[in-house]
Amino acid sequence: MKYYLIAGERSGDLHGSNLIKALKKEDLDATFRGFGGDYMKEAGADIAVHYQEMAVMGIIEVLKSIFKLQKKLSFCHQDIQQFKPDAVIFIDFAGFNLRIAKKIKRLPCKKFYYIAPKIWAWNQKRAYSIKKYIDKAFVILPFEEKFYAGYNVNAKYVGNPVMDEINNFQLDPNFFIKHKIIDTDGIVALLPGSRKQELLLLLPQMIELSRAFPTKTFGLSMVKNLPQTLYEEALREPNIVPVYEDNYNLLLNSDAAVVTSGTATLETALFDVPQVVVYRTSKINYKLGMLVVKVDFISLVNLIMNKEIVKELIQDDLTTHAIANELGQILENSTRRNDILMEYKKLRSLLSDGNASKNTAKEIVEMLVVNE
Repeated sequence: MKYYLIAGERSGDLHGSNLIKALKKEDLDATFRGFGGDYMKEAGADIAVHYQEMAVMGIIEVLKSIFKLQKKLSFCHQDIQQFKPDAVIFIDFAGFNLRIAKKIKRLPCKKFYYIAPKIWAWNQKRAYSIKKYIDKAFVILPFEEKFYAGYNVNAKYVGNPVMDEINNFQLDPNFFIKHKIIDTDGIVALLPGSRKQELLLLLPQMIELSRAFPTKTFGLSMVKNLPQTLYEEALREPNIVPVYEDNYNLLLNSDAAVVTSGTATLETALFDVPQVVVYRTSKINYKLGMLVVKVDFISLVNLIMNKEIVKELIQDDLTTHAIANELGQILENSTRRNDILMEYKKLRSLLSDGNASKNTAKEIVEMLVVNE
């Protein structure tokens, strides 16, 4: 059978690649095409458009890119019609994907949503679109199945794909040699994100933080899809070392982490690394976001547990002093550290056994076979 997948950012590309691998085991004749990136390409998909051509962050940035995204929407619609897939699989990226779902409503293919949108946080009316245009949604947070059921959406909790990655991960014994790290007084991981806007707004604060802990080694997570010039100022600091595309090994060797809000907060927790969560956007984006966001927390750790497990420092609360204070507590206060680690254990127990890709692939193929 033929599958068309649409992922609009790096994490979706990664989870899409794992889903492709799982689908290949369930459907030996499977072929794949879609919007994605290097991970999906390596897994065997023909990439029509790379996600880098579409990735934008923030309400204002989306508005500025509206015409470019409109062209991608038109192309995607035409490409799906030409490919004639048996199934279209939408992966997160709600703004784009729900528009495509509407456009292809009448096409004779099944429509699935893997990593359904986090509409419980804002714009809950999108649930009606998902009910109307999607045959089945696969959700990755424990409370989402019940939320979607409230809108009569055919949704199923399949586990969390982050668990797939972590359970299959093998520690690199040559990590320190590979990245030329000399650990003198412990490592603190700095995860500023994978978007240009995130680095511009958050990395300067992380640089200042490194100066407050001169004996610590700060491992700076770096991605290859961004201009390396963005990291130059940070790498001038004597205790910041570059770690390219190797977050999991970095976390496994770290005593603590400073993490930009996103999937990385959950990954950090599942590796049992106490963390400080940080987030900053433009003033106008923040003000607009505050008008529509309906959740008390921004990090996945706190959202899933429905209470503050890790400290969140957002916008004006994000100061070097505030980060340093919480980081010091994590590193020096055994009670604070142990409390976080105990809550991490509870978090892990809620996220199933790490078979999200396998569970989703099985459900998709079974529905397609029945439909034949």
